[in-house]
Order: sequence, then structure tokens, then C-alpha cells
Amino acid sequence: MTPAARLAASIELLTEIDTFPRRPADAVANDFFRARRFIGSGDRRAVSDRAWGVLRARRRLGWWTERAGTAPTPRMLVAASLLLEGWTLAGVKQSYSGGQYGPAPLLRMEADATRALEGHTLHHPDMPEAVALEVPDWLLPHLQARFGERLAPEMAATLDPAPLDLRVNILKATREEARAALLAEGLDSEPTPLSPWGLRIDGRRAVTAGAAFQGGLVEIQDEGSQLIAALVGAAPEMRVVDWCAGAGGKTLALAMLMRNRGHLMACDVSAPRLDGAVRRLRRAGVHNAERHLVTPGDKWAKRRAGAFDRVLVDAPCTGTGTWRRNPDARLRLRPLDLQELVPKQAAIMDDAARLVQPGGRLIYATCSLLSEENEAQVDHFLARTPGFAAVPLPVAWTLPTPAPGPGPYLSLTPLRHGTDGFFAAVLERAA
Repeated sequence: MTPAARLAASIELLTEIDTFPRRPADAVANDFFRARRFIGSGDRRAVSDRAWGVLRARRRLGWWTERAGTAPTPRMLVAASLLLEGWTLAGVKQSYSGGQYGPAPLLRMEADATRALEGHTLHHPDMPEAVALEVPDWLLPHLQARFGERLAPEMAATLDPAPLDLRVNILKATREEARAALLAEGLDSEPTPLSPWGLRIDGRRAVTAGAAFQGGLVEIQDEGSQLIAALVGAAPEMRVVDWCAGAGGKTLALAMLMRNRGHLMACDVSAPRLDGAVRRLRRAGVHNAERHLVTPGDKWAKRRAGAFDRVLVDAPCTGTGTWRRNPDARLRLRPLDLQELVPKQAAIMDDAARLVQPGGRLIYATCSLLSEENEAQVDHFLARTPGFAAVPLPVAWTLPTPAPGPGPYLSLTPLRHGTDGFFAAVLERAA
């Protein structure tokens, strides 16, 4: 594809994403490229990089285009992204020529707007704080309450693209063996600083088609997610529940820590997600796990009250900690989402707590940066649930690396730890 054709495809992809505002952008992109198999891997990367760059700067680019007197259409957002990163107006007009499958020529209003943008940079002192930080207006007070004076650098870190983190499956290989297998595929990796099973690859690289991934030596999993699995403290011969298992990322890590011994249950309300987990468990060589589909009126949990050593609740949340990977998520988040999620999380915790045996532990986790979903949620649970107490992070931490903070809970952010944003609390039931 020519550079202009790549721009046209980026505009088309952004238009598709705008057409389905409640769908995750990566799902839209998968369908987009699947329907256009003529786009090669290099072109696909260039197209998606441009589109994702626009999504990361969506509020600021929209502010600039509106200031210049035109609507923030995908065509204008891409043009603005080019100009604000240093392109000349002549270069943009040449790309928007309509030739060689490029974008159609700029309309007069668009040309006037682009002229007003030339020579500027993305940031401007007149931008409202929420726009400059790329967060929804309604969410800004919540984030200010969470981070205080650290808000600007913390939010800036969520705008950086995330590296590719892998978890080595020690059921099949050591970290050095997996690293050597990846290097044989041309993938250079470095050990992660906190997780003893993590490998990190800079940038976006295709690993799922390689022998290391297909053979179950590695799984894609952010280092922060690996740390939450470690915090569960699962060990061989234990009875463990992954109560909101989803596609099984943490289930796989728990099975690894249990050395394929004991009893591991993966529970979820979604049959398709559990089906995906089964395929991943087979590839990883896991055979101590089974699945259970949670349905309305289900008595499975009631019959197994107090039967498990560890219960992990990776609760549904706003996902504010994953904005590095999902920049569109900040655009889709609504006040109603938070209002609905907080009571849902509380109900899930109450249900899961009944499964914990005396002396056992409930581990509550989210990929959220918001106190309402994290510390406040745990405080409310402890206030209404006699017999449970928080285990301070330094006590619950069992890895050879120092605990990433004094506690009482695990709280990870992209700025401070280089991971996605995660929260986890270990709550022990009295013996």
C-alpha cells in the first residue's frame, strides 16, 4: 500500500470504530482486517498504529479540530494528527489527493481548518484539564481524588503504548528456556522486574503463531495480572476457585502455581469465555482444572459453601487500568457504567465469600484505578462481613522480589510499576 492508501485505510477503520461505539476497538479492527485480507502484515500494522494513535489523542485532536472550525470526523482527526506531529500542510494536501487509493481531496472547510493547525503541537495551554489528560469530564473528579498531585504524570503514563508481556508456563519450561525459544523465532525478550515468570517484548509483535506460544511455553499476560495470580497463594493440593474466570488467563497461572495438583475450578457467567479457557488450558498442559457455568438460580456455590482454600474474584470493572492497551475504553466509559458496577462487584464478593473455608482466603482484584471499585469496595465488604480481615500486602507477598508498596493492598499503575493498573486485596476468613 502507498502511504496515502494507508491513511485512507486508517480513516476507514476509525469510521468503523465510530459506527459501533459500544464495541471494543480491537474487536472492530479484527473484523475490519479479516474482511480485507489483501492488506499485508506491514500495512496492517501501519494502519492500526495510525488509528490507535488517534484514539490515544482523541480528545485533544477533537479539541483542535473544533477550535479550527470543523467537526472531528475521522478524516479531520487523521489530518490533525499528521499536522500536530510535524507534517506540513503541503504534505497533508498531497496525501489527501484522492489518487492511488488515498483519501479524497480536502473540502474547502477542511482545508481552512488544516491551515489553522499547521505549526502547532498536540498540547495547548487553553485545553481543559480533562481534555489535556484524555479522560472523560465526569471521571476527572474521581481520578483527582485517587491520585491528587500525581494525576498528570499518572494519566500521561496511560497514554503510552503497553509492551507485550508474556508469562512463562513453568509446567513446560523455565524462563530461560522459554526466552531461548522466543529468540529462535526472532523475538528478543527481557525478564520482567517483579514477576519471576514474566518476559517482556517491546512493541507489538506476533507471538501467537510461533512454536513457543503454540506449544504452551508462554501465554500473553500483563505482569500485573501475573502478580495478582501470585498473590492468591495457590499451592499444590489446594482447592481453588477462579470465580470470574473469563477466558482463563489467571486460571492458567493458578494451575501452574498448583503444579497441576489439587482441584481448580474456573467459573464464569459466559459459556463462550469458558470455552476459550478450555482450549488454553489444553495447550498449557493443565489437567487439574474444570469449568462451571454460573447460571441464574444456580445452587453449585450453595452446595460448596466453605469448601475452598482460595477464592479469586477478578471482578468486572471499568477497566481504567487497561487504557494503555485499550485507549478507546476511556471514550466508551459512562457514569452509568460505574454506578452499575459498584453494586455488582459487592454482590459478587458476597457470593464468593461463602465459598471460602475457615482459615482460607478471598482475593478481590480489579483492573481499575478508581477507589470506588477498589479500597472502598473492600472496606464496605469488611464492614458487612464478620469473620474476614485484610492480610497486609507484605504478609501476603510470597515472591522473591520486594512487595511493590507497603500495602495494605496491592495497587499497581503504569507510571509507578510499568504494568497495567491493577488492585488486589487479600482477605482471610477467621479459622
